[in-house]
Amino acid sequence: MTNQTTERKSLLGRWFPTRYVYLRDGDDIRAWALTPGRQALGAAAAIIIGGWCLVASGGFALDLIMQSQADRTVAQARAASERLNADLQARLDSAVVRMTATTGSLDEMARMVERRHAALTQVMGMFRGVDGAQAALTPAASLDPDEHSPVQRMVAVRMDQERLIDRAESVAQTRAERLRLAFRLAGLNPSAYAPSNGAGLGGPLVEARDPRALAAILDVDEPFAVRIRSAADNLSDMRRLADAAEGMPFHRPTDASTTSGYGVRFDPFNRRPALHQGQDFAAALNTPIRAPAPGIVSFVGLRSGYGKTVEIDHGRGFKTRFAHLNSMAVRPGQRVALGQRIGAMGTTGRSTGVHLHYEVWMNGRPQNPARFMRAGDQLVQQD
Repeated sequence: MTNQTTERKSLLGRWFPTRYVYLRDGDDIRAWALTPGRQALGAAAAIIIGGWCLVASGGFALDLIMQSQADRTVAQARAASERLNADLQARLDSAVVRMTATTGSLDEMARMVERRHAALTQVMGMFRGVDGAQAALTPAASLDPDEHSPVQRMVAVRMDQERLIDRAESVAQTRAERLRLAFRLAGLNPSAYAPSNGAGLGGPLVEARDPRALAAILDVDEPFAVRIRSAADNLSDMRRLADAAEGMPFHRPTDASTTSGYGVRFDPFNRRPALHQGQDFAAALNTPIRAPAPGIVSFVGLRSGYGKTVEIDHGRGFKTRFAHLNSMAVRPGQRVALGQRIGAMGTTGRSTGVHLHYEVWMNGRPQNPARFMRAGDQLVQQD
């Protein structure tokens, strides 16, 4: 045992030989010995601080990369929308040429328009309750029969039908893509929370996978049935993702400013590096704290270090925790809605001042709340 101790001291001495620091004040000279142990302790502290800086820098760089990817995705969606608009105009021009050159009777043309109108009515009905869809998918005003012939009026209706089905495809696809982006910003796989084999919207638009079968069911031409099928599929995806997003803690618990983020930081009490498992918000005493998603209150009371605490179970393995509260406005087992007041900001527990400590947990592991709030900001932009 003595030999091992001697060998360790010898090795430490070779790496960190004793050094001296001299300070002279006039004729008075003071010397401090930097022993191998003190030098080793200083080197260990430098390595820890350097590692912490590296981890923090990596997290910051990762956030910048994710934000850049989000911007590129939005730009690509915008470019795709512009291409769709150009393609729509080309198809409308072609439809005018075909209909004005047709040798069919007016009755046949009218029946075709009526069948398309009936199919479109089913699609538009599926958009009921979707924010902004009613305004985007409103049919154009009819032409004045005193100033336009029956052929002109039917051509105008057909053109408007082309516009509406394209608009329906675009609205559903764009909203579905933005929802998928929000899930990815939160670090989640969209397909895991909105599987395509789940409950559909029902009816022939969902059940008829073959375009020819759907065309026969709706009594419309096959190309038009294909586009109706596409709009219905995109809308089904959008609704599944929207339903899943409603239960996720994507919204902010308070509008207060952020004071400390998730990750390694120096503990405010002992000044040592420690993992901060949440996000801190600072505001005035008794600032309202609100539920970031619907859920059931699973805990209300005191927790060591957290002070007065409220915890909410949102299902799907997600829980949120709100600590250092001054007061609590809910009880265990209570069901809360999005935005419902659950307490007031305070400084109870291990706290240096009035603030909210907010945590997001997924399957028993703490997550970075900033990712989820960034996803919520993406959904707000969509609305």
